[in-house]
Formats: sequence, C-alpha cells, structure tokens
Amino acid sequence: MVYGAEALILVEIGEPSTRYVQATEKYNDEEMRVNLDLLEGRREVALIRMAAQKQVIERYYNRKARLRFFKTGDFVLKKVVQSTKAANSGKLNPMWEGPYRVRDIAGKGAYELDTMDGKVLLSHWNVVHLKRFYF
Repeated sequence: MVYGAEALILVEIGEPSTRYVQATEKYNDEEMRVNLDLLEGRREVALIRMAAQKQVIERYYNRKARLRFFKTGDFVLKKVVQSTKAANSGKLNPMWEGPYRVRDIAGKGAYELDTMDGKVLLSHWNVVHLKRFYF
C-alpha cells in the first residue's frame, strides 16, 4: 500500500512492448547516426530562418527610423540635459541651446562640436541630442 492505494506495475515491466523488445545496441547506434546526419540539416534550416527573421526586423526598423546625418561645418542645436541645466531653471526655459558648429565626425552618429567663437566642447554628442539649426 502506497498512500492508501495499491502499487501498480507498469505494463512495460510486466509485458514488454515491441519498441522495448526490438531495441538493440546496433539498432540504437544506427538511429543515433541518422539523427546526427539530420541534425546538420536542421541547423541549416534554423540559420536560414534566423536570417530571414533578421531581414524582416531590419526592414521594419528602417521603415520607421528617421536617420539624421550632419556634415562638417553644419550648424546644430544641442539638447539641454539635466546635468547641464541651471539649478534654478524652470519648465519655461529653452530645451535647446546653441547654435554650435559640427567640428568633426567622431563615429557612427557621434559628433564633435565647437561654439561660434571656436571653443571646442569636451565630449562627443550623439545625433539623438542634436538637431539642425537654420539661420
């Protein structure tokens, strides 16, 4: 008795199934080799499916993205961030400061800026925090 019920013997132990009877070491090794051969094909199919999915995601992103590029010499406005905001500034203060001139392209989407009188800003600025300034 196990927790008030009789213990039952599994059917395969009492009377073996055909799968259990026909399982031999030679047959098992052969099936493993077949599975390994098919595994390479499954991996290739998975890689193709992953590449197709990445292309779909890339097309969706490129359709929605509004990419901006600046050239050396363009004038831009820089977003006022919390660290550069004055301590007593309120919500009516301007959100953009500048104009600044693009001095150099530092990398993909990063720019070096200088002020109108030629002082170079210390850090690089991402294109997300810049917008074009028109005179």
